Amino acid sequence: MDSEAEPIRYPLEGRPRDGTLMEILPGLHWLRLPLPFQLSHINVWLIREGDGWALVDTGLFTRTTRSLWNGLLEDTLGGEPLTRVIVTHLHPDHSGCAGWLAERFGVQLWMTRAEYLLCRILIADTGKPAPGAGIRFYRAAGFPQRAMEAYAEHFGGFGRVVAPMPESYHRLLQGQTVPIGEFNWQILVGHGHSPEHACLYDAERNVLIAGDQILPTISPNVSVYPTEPDADPLADWFDSIDRFKERLPDDVLVLPAHGKPFTGAHTRLEQLREEHRQGLDSLRALCREPRRAVDVFPALFKSDISDSNLLMAAGEALSHLHYLEYRGEILREADADGVDWYRMA
Repeated sequence: MDSEAEPIRYPLEGRPRDGTLMEILPGLHWLRLPLPFQLSHINVWLIREGDGWALVDTGLFTRTTRSLWNGLLEDTLGGEPLTRVIVTHLHPDHSGCAGWLAERFGVQLWMTRAEYLLCRILIADTGKPAPGAGIRFYRAAGFPQRAMEAYAEHFGGFGRVVAPMPESYHRLLQGQTVPIGEFNWQILVGHGHSPEHACLYDAERNVLIAGDQILPTISPNVSVYPTEPDADPLADWFDSIDRFKERLPDDVLVLPAHGKPFTGAHTRLEQLREEHRQGLDSLRALCREPRRAVDVFPALFKSDISDSNLLMAAGEALSHLHYLEYRGEILREADADGVDWYRMA
């Protein structure tokens, strides 16, 4: 960790209640929307743009969230329109209401290409049976029959909490400058948590809308998925940490998707890196004997893994195993049942 990096601080007092706005800087407001699981909320951001508001991230497409949006748009914003909808990445708590709001106001959706296209693919999978590639993927990870049946039963649920996406979009690019209202926002792209995660950086006011790329108290999930079963997202994540440290000043005000705004970005980035390094060290010790992906959870997670978080845990375990495998530290061998076993080389 950088010896001169500043500690993490939370400079703002309080937080907005769900469905209410809190001004961060002139023309930049914080809105919290509820989520129906352990991660209880998402922060989204409204930026004044002329007579309306540019929105960054949207919340899940649920009846509760739509009701909050209806009240907010009619009452809190006094009928002022949205001017554009910007989505940092495809995960449902960020993209869920994007298509609904873009259609409602007749405005463009702004996303990176990889996030937009994969989001549309996942929506198109809604209601379909589990694919053979997915079944082989989780069998190889060591899922028991009960877990395989649960995966098949719940496959294709993405579109139940994400509204249909517009059939066209405006592409966000790494390094691009996007004028919004009176300020310029530079697009900084991260990889690992999602394929092409966009953050927005206002250098003049030294503020970063970070999405899930830099969170203050929890570690963003870095996973391998059946759509790209041989991916190495942890390497992408480490590369992104390096690039964000190089591009961002340590005292930037980070506006995260979960938790409170904070400063001390370099400290937090190094903490996120160190957490994964420790996990890799634990895997090196554990895999002196052959292990399946489902066997290595104790090396990576402090909490128990249940049915509700098994898919995420398996994906994160595989990202660490792949990282070591592709650097020649671990060997992978499949048994007669198609289950992969990992051991130190």
